Amino acid sequence: MKRMRILFTGVGGQGTLLASRLLGEAAMSAGIPVRVSEVHGMAQRGGVVESTVMLGGIESPIIAEGEADLLVGFEPLETLRALRFCSTDTVIITNTAPIPPFTVTLGQAEYPPIPRWMEFMGSTFRTVIAYDAEAVAREAGSTKTVNVVLLGTLCATGLLPLRPEALRETIRSRVKPKLVDVNLAAFDRGLVQAQ
Repeated sequence: MKRMRILFTGVGGQGTLLASRLLGEAAMSAGIPVRVSEVHGMAQRGGVVESTVMLGGIESPIIAEGEADLLVGFEPLETLRALRFCSTDTVIITNTAPIPPFTVTLGQAEYPPIPRWMEFMGSTFRTVIAYDAEAVAREAGSTKTVNVVLLGTLCATGLLPLRPEALRETIRSRVKPKLVDVNLAAFDRGLVQAQ
């Protein structure tokens, strides 16, 4: 099995850690050697959160600069900050809906121009899938499912050694029962975003 380094990045409250755990548990259930780790982060809403999922027997939970095979960005500015972990062959999936940091909200800084950065990424990296995952999550029934929307898109790339049903089964078994249906709807909507 090919080894794969996947970096998830976002801000507190977006479910970054849940997405990495769901992927890790689906891999474990499928008998794939996996290591899941929170690289660093703040649990409070708005703090930067990064986690890694290593597939195929990679021992280290750390992704060095230029080593990520896949980057999943839950917030566009956090995607930009994580580009140092990417090579030109990295596949990038990113939400384009911003969550402005408090410095922007207070008028002490400006949010970077998203269209310009998306254009830069598209001309620099192998594959970039960029869309408003918050809008897709809203269509699925809850903006709190951005994480599962992006997980669906990650699965749809065909790069993971997992079929969609493996992740659906993990969602059914690991998400609170009252939230299963909306998360499954979000996952399925995310699947079509990679096409």
